[in-house]
Parts: sequence; C-alpha cells; structure tokens
Amino acid sequence: MAGLVSAHLVHLLLYHPEELRSGGLLQVLKVWDGLSSMGGLLGGVLAAVVFFRVRGLDFSQYADAFALGIAPGWAIARLGCFSVHDHPGVLTSFFLAVRFPDGARHDLGLYDALVLFGLTLLLYGLARRQLLAGRLLAVLAVGYGAARFALDFLRARDVAYADARYLGLTPAQYACVLLVVYGAVELVRGPLASARADRIGVL
Repeated sequence: MAGLVSAHLVHLLLYHPEELRSGGLLQVLKVWDGLSSMGGLLGGVLAAVVFFRVRGLDFSQYADAFALGIAPGWAIARLGCFSVHDHPGVLTSFFLAVRFPDGARHDLGLYDALVLFGLTLLLYGLARRQLLAGRLLAVLAVGYGAARFALDFLRARDVAYADARYLGLTPAQYACVLLVVYGAVELVRGPLASARADRIGVL
C-alpha cells in the first residue's frame, strides 16, 4: 500500500502537477490514476525501513533476496507498460522502434524491460556462483540507475502527455543518481568492512 500511495503522489507532484491543479484534492485519492515506478520504489523502501526497524531485523541479511525479487518483478511490470505504449520516446528509425500514429518511436517500456531482464540474468548468475554475496541489491541499483538515467534522455517531449523536466532532467533521473550513489557506496563498503573484520580477527 505504501508503494501504491507513494507512486501516485510522485506522479501527481513531480511528473504531472497539472492534474493536481485541474482535479483538486480529489485527484490525490484516485491512487489508481497515474503511477510512477520510482515513486513506488520510494514508498516500498520507506515501508521496508520501518518494518525492519520495528522488527529489529538486519536489512543487509535480506538485501540479496530483495534484489532477486525486484529485478524480474519490475521487468514484468515494464512489459505491461510496453503493452500499452505509455512511455513513448523520440522519433527514430531504430530497429526496435514501435509505430505510433505520428511515426516510429523508441518505446521506453520495452527498453526498461530488456534492461531489467538482463539484470535479472546477471543477478541470478552472481547468486548461483556465490559472487558479491550481500551486495546484489547494490549491483541492481548501479545497473538500473545508470541505464535508466541514460534511457530517459530518449523520452519524448513533443507529445501531449510528456513528463515534466527539472533543469533538463526527469524526476526519475534524479532518483537514478541516488540509486547509483547508494549502489556504489555499498559495493565499496562491502570489501572494506570485510577487510576491517579480518584485521580485528588477526588482532
């Protein structure tokens, strides 16, 4: 529920604030009417933080499981976006382009799904070989954050329902910067923590 509410609020407040101005507060209650995947991620993260703190659990012990579930789940959700073509990109002659009424365009739902399925294969391969244990969520954050940041430059601006931009970037691109920073810090911190533990053990 937290993810659904947050997904809708981010959609209203950051992506399409004009809907809030025209629909008033009633639009806030229509949680099914406009969702942001990054907003859903934010709500899910906040709910997870609260849950783990209340239960006194160590999130790091479950991070890999989160990564292995989030990547394929998000990929399937993006196939839903692709099926209705609600993330049109710029006009192009690229071989994966989808034909829209005004011409062939990139379809960001398709590209997101491909990226996430690719990351799913990578994560399950790492897990099977027991590589980067405890840091798979960081791998997902860096991989998806970097890919999504680049792909959002392909989003259409010349359509009626274009995403809002702030200093030339979409809200998702700002979130992607945070994802990459989080992932990079976790990837670096893991070996450093292991090295400190080894030194303490020797002493």
